[in-house]
Amino acid sequence: MHALDVLGDPVRRRLLELLTDGERSAGELAEQIGREFGISQPAVSQHLRVLREHGFTTVRRDGPRRLYAIDATPLREVDTWLSDFRAFWAPRLAALETEIARGKRERRIRHAQEGPHP
Repeated sequence: MHALDVLGDPVRRRLLELLTDGERSAGELAEQIGREFGISQPAVSQHLRVLREHGFTTVRRDGPRRLYAIDATPLREVDTWLSDFRAFWAPRLAALETEIARGKRERRIRHAQEGPHP
C-alpha cells in the first residue's frame, strides 16, 4: 500500500492528527475516534494496525496498555514526493502572503490616519 493510500482514509489521518501531541493509548484513541466517526473499537484497532504495519506509528507496551506514537519516516517520504508539486502552489501562496501583508499595512495606515476614537 502506498503512503498516500494509507493517508487517504479520514480515520487514519485523524489518528495521526491525535498523535501529533504525543503518545496516546489505544483505548484513548479508540474512544476519541469512536465518538468522532461512530466506529467500533475493533475498527479503530484495524486502522491502527494499518498505520503500524506501514510505518506511520510505533507501538510500545506499558503494562496492559499499548501506547502509539508517530513515526515520521513515511511522512518525510510523502513530503519528498510532494516536493515536485509545490511549484504549482508555491507562487500562489507567496502572492496570497503578499496580499495579506498589503491589506494589514493599509489597515494600519488607515487606523493611524483616523486617530483615536472618543
